[in-house]
Amino acid sequence: MNFPKIYLASKSPRRRELLTQIGVEFSVLSVDVDESRLTDEAPVDYVQRVAIAKATAGWNSLDKENQLPVLGSDTSVVLGDTILGKPKNDSDARNMLLQLSGCEHQVMTAVAIVAGKQIICELSTSTVSFTALNDADVEWYISTKEGVDKAGGYAVQGLAAIFIEQIKGSYSGIMGLPIRETAMLLNKLSGR
Repeated sequence: MNFPKIYLASKSPRRRELLTQIGVEFSVLSVDVDESRLTDEAPVDYVQRVAIAKATAGWNSLDKENQLPVLGSDTSVVLGDTILGKPKNDSDARNMLLQLSGCEHQVMTAVAIVAGKQIICELSTSTVSFTALNDADVEWYISTKEGVDKAGGYAVQGLAAIFIEQIKGSYSGIMGLPIRETAMLLNKLSGR
């Protein structure tokens, strides 16, 4: 496929890796957006709003002569109506992992592209089933520091894979950028 060159409004190495995997040429923009959840905001609305905000912030930061489409993405781990963000510390990570233990949860990733007045967005929702974790499992995983900057306190593509019994949905979406939805948006942008 011949995707357009874009800007990626994310510092995530996983998103860079996934775009490279499908042959997208991109440059990285550093954006800073408020990711606070609004009162009574549903997780699905939250993740889409933040993805659009990241892409919009990236677009607004560009020199008007060098404007390429800007892709923003946001991933949330959702248990019931609770969004488990990135853990603030080991105690927060422990709490998240214990909540996920033996349960099924959703991972929602929204991808948005902003190009001028055009804003397009797609959502990927996957279901992940965790095995029951004991205290030793949780303490070992926290000691690896792998989940420090990850939604829900774990990385599906890393050591936490041993805790996952089943995935229904997009593996790349759980990593942080659903490839199918991203390709759909890029094709839509190109008029395909």
